[in-house]
Amino acid sequence: KFQKSHVSSGVQVEKYKKKYLPAQGNLSRRIKSAPPRDLGSSDKGQAALPREPLQQVNFPDLEYKNKEEKEEEIQGEISHPDGKVEKIYKNGRRVVLFPNGTRKEVSADGKSVTVTFFNGDVKQVMPDERVVYYYAAAQTTHTTYPEGLEVLHFSSGQIEKHFPDGRKEITFPDQTIKTLFADGQEESIFPDGTIVRVQRDGNKIIEFNNGQRELHTAQFKRREYPDGTVKTVYANGHQETKYTSGRVRVKDKDGNVLMDTEM
Repeated sequence: KFQKSHVSSGVQVEKYKKKYLPAQGNLSRRIKSAPPRDLGSSDKGQAALPREPLQQVNFPDLEYKNKEEKEEEIQGEISHPDGKVEKIYKNGRRVVLFPNGTRKEVSADGKSVTVTFFNGDVKQVMPDERVVYYYAAAQTTHTTYPEGLEVLHFSSGQIEKHFPDGRKEITFPDQTIKTLFADGQEESIFPDGTIVRVQRDGNKIIEFNNGQRELHTAQFKRREYPDGTVKTVYANGHQETKYTSGRVRVKDKDGNVLMDTEM
C-alpha cells in the first residue's frame, strides 16, 4: 500500500510542479535522519512477559486523498514566494504542497497533521498526541506516546518498547522477550518458559521450566536440582556434587574421582 501511495503521490506532485510551481523554493526538507536500528538483530540474547496490544496506525492513501480533494470545494489557494502552494478547503482542512514533493495536511481542528515526505517517509500527529513516523526505506514504524513511551515495529516482526525510565523491551518474532534495565541488568524469557537474568557484575542466573536452576560466575557454574542436589563445575575443570543425603563427590577435569564420602 505504501509503495502504491508513493508512486501515485509522485505523479500528482509532478503535475502540481508543472502547473503551479515554476521555481523551486525554500522547503521543509526536514526528514528524520537514519531510521532506528533494532537492538536485538545481532544479539538476541534472551527475553520477558506478554506484551500489550498496540494500536494499529493506518497511513493515508495519497491516491485516494487526491481524488477526495477534487471532490471537495477549495475556499482559497495561496502561492508562497518560496514555491510552496497552500490550499484551504471549505471544511477547514489545509493542504500544503512543497516544491520538492513533500505534502503536509492539517485537519480543520489542527489536532491531526500528516506530512508525507518526498522520500516516502510519513509522519502523523494524532489527536491523542501520539506521533507516528514511518520510515519507508526500512519499513519501520516509530510511535511516540505523550507519556514518553516509544514503540518501534520493524519489518522483521521485531517490536521494541523504550520506556521513560530507561528500560527497553525487545519482542522477537519467535515471541522471546528481552528486557534491558537502566541499571545494566537484563532479563530474558523464552517461549518454553526458561528465564535468564544477567546481573550487573556479569553473573547469570538461569531458571529452567523443569525446576532446575543454574548460576554462572567467572569462578564456577552451579546447577541446582529440584531434589536438592547441587552440582558445581569450577574454572579449573573440577566437579563437585553434593547430594541431599549429605554425600559429596569430587572429580578432576578428566572425570577421575578425587573424593567420595561414601567410598
